Amino acid sequence: MRTALVIGTGLIGTSAALALAARGVVVHLTDHDPEQARTAAALGAGTDEPPAGPVDLAIVAAPPAHVAATIADAMRRGLARGYLDVASVKGGPRRELEALGLDLSSYIGSHPMSGREKSGPLAATGDLFEGRPWVLTPTRDTDTEVLNLALELVSHCRAVPVVMDADAHDRAVALVSHMPHLVSSMVAARLEHAEEAAVRLCGQGIRDVTRIAASDPRMWIDILSANPGPVADLLTDVSADLDETVRALRALQSSDEAKRRDGATGIEDVLRRGNAGQVRVPGKHGSAPRVYEVVAVLIDDQPGQLARIFADAGQAGVNIEDVRIEHATGQQAGLVQLMVEPKAVPVLSAALRDRGWALRQ
Repeated sequence: MRTALVIGTGLIGTSAALALAARGVVVHLTDHDPEQARTAAALGAGTDEPPAGPVDLAIVAAPPAHVAATIADAMRRGLARGYLDVASVKGGPRRELEALGLDLSSYIGSHPMSGREKSGPLAATGDLFEGRPWVLTPTRDTDTEVLNLALELVSHCRAVPVVMDADAHDRAVALVSHMPHLVSSMVAARLEHAEEAAVRLCGQGIRDVTRIAASDPRMWIDILSANPGPVADLLTDVSADLDETVRALRALQSSDEAKRRDGATGIEDVLRRGNAGQVRVPGKHGSAPRVYEVVAVLIDDQPGQLARIFADAGQAGVNIEDVRIEHATGQQAGLVQLMVEPKAVPVLSAALRDRGWALRQ
């Protein structure tokens, strides 16, 4: 791939453009908001000047509701040899394009499974997709050349290609993305009018559960409008679990010992099923999940503290697999939880103590 046209310079489009430009591809940028395209160009994602002729690949980064119309317009204008979209749903846009009677041999649907709570070109980064799955949904009509262009795009973005059927993809993302987002929003909504004294007690658990609820509602209306059926089916199942959990909790309030035992059994069931599901979530780089142990370090909220901890861990020869930070309420201090391999715990603990860090047991 030598040239590309990115249509839509939001988070995903600009991030893909940054990755391509960094690897020597000449990238042209366009957006319904010219200022947004100029911003992406200023960030080094390419040029907002139109290409002189057809590019190798046109990448449509538009909301699902506008994907089919945007691709159809690009095809009719002959803007590229191949066309690809990065919308988070695949079945609907494909059916819309088929209904328009277009030759879809030059088109392939795709969905990079990566994003951020922030939107727009200023939130973009060239490594957004690194190590993340990138779904491709070719059909029997898809030209081999177009599939190869799509695979080249995924490679340039250092993502991991995953080939799926379009409708199977939509059911999958309903489970792992769309339904969790709504559940996160419903939990976060409980905080809107909660007493300030309660909100001040928020810890890492509630932050983890509600993090994705910070996303742009307008963007999510577009996404959910394109995949409502599978999401509604999943929420029906979640609703049934909620009803049973409420019933079990009410039973725990009973003065009848048998009802309390029944309630405890119901709560244990949902917690154990949660354990069983959670262990299936892939670990780093999509590999099988691994069990890490935590080394907890008390720090002051001052510049350079985290850098010092990582440097000290590096000098001890220990790789930090993951990190979490809990900030103390009302204090300029916090607790850094360093996730490491179990065998590294004594080595890291001794090294950090020797360097003056206070560890929490």
